[in-house]
Amino acid sequence: MLRILLFLATNAAILVVISIIFSVFNIGGALDANGVDLNLGALLMMSAVIGMTGSFISLAMSKWSAKQAMGVHIIERPQNQTEQWIYDIVARQAKQAGIGMPEVGIFQTPDPNAFATGMSRNNALVAVSTGLMQNMNADEVEAVIGHEISHVANGDMITMSLMQGVVNTFVYFFASVIGHVVDRVVFKNEEGHGMGYFVTQLIMQVILSFLATMLVMWFSRYREYRADAGGANLAGREKMVGALRALQRAHEPQELPGQLAAFGINGGRVQKLFMSHPPLEERIAALQNRR
Repeated sequence: MLRILLFLATNAAILVVISIIFSVFNIGGALDANGVDLNLGALLMMSAVIGMTGSFISLAMSKWSAKQAMGVHIIERPQNQTEQWIYDIVARQAKQAGIGMPEVGIFQTPDPNAFATGMSRNNALVAVSTGLMQNMNADEVEAVIGHEISHVANGDMITMSLMQGVVNTFVYFFASVIGHVVDRVVFKNEEGHGMGYFVTQLIMQVILSFLATMLVMWFSRYREYRADAGGANLAGREKMVGALRALQRAHEPQELPGQLAAFGINGGRVQKLFMSHPPLEERIAALQNRR
């Protein structure tokens, strides 16, 4: 219930903030003076509905989508010792974190990986890869599961969806305003929307989405630090550091031959703005400096 209220409050806050900005700067009056007949209130409402609805539907479908995309095998009744061990760790840590028991799954990939998703703290899925279990020891796997349980306990799925919805709303709204202005002022279209609107609106959605992604990725990096801290609380700091070290070894960048080096991940400042996870060395340092 609290998350639904948060969702509605965020939606309302977007409308209020944009309305205040347009009122303070008299943007509506400026548009009218230039012959741009645009109902900002109606557009604002439509943008919020489009932006939030898409994000909310994605969240609601997240568990189903993840199961289908990753081919997750759900552990309903553990069939072997490994499945029982993983199931028991998730159950114990979920109880420690004060959340409902998530669905537990395993998916086939040689890469060491894991993820958590779901609609709420009490309706989540935690899945680990076969590569994770093959490349990490028991303590490291326990820490990774703690990291994912912490994502669930922190409500990261709903918070990320709300942020994405806010971003979607702003992108659609301002892209539409710019498209409308260009259509009326540049192309002199006096009725309805012409090709100038649709082309400009589409281009601006791409440009604004690109810029807005930096904000979403910043929040994603922030929540990774929090999940690392949560994993350290659930499994132990040394285990969490060990898990990050194991990931670092598994993903150690290799030198690329010739011209391919230009397409490698070099960790430059601009690139970091679009990273969903902080560099592993920085995550390890943050844990080691944590009191």
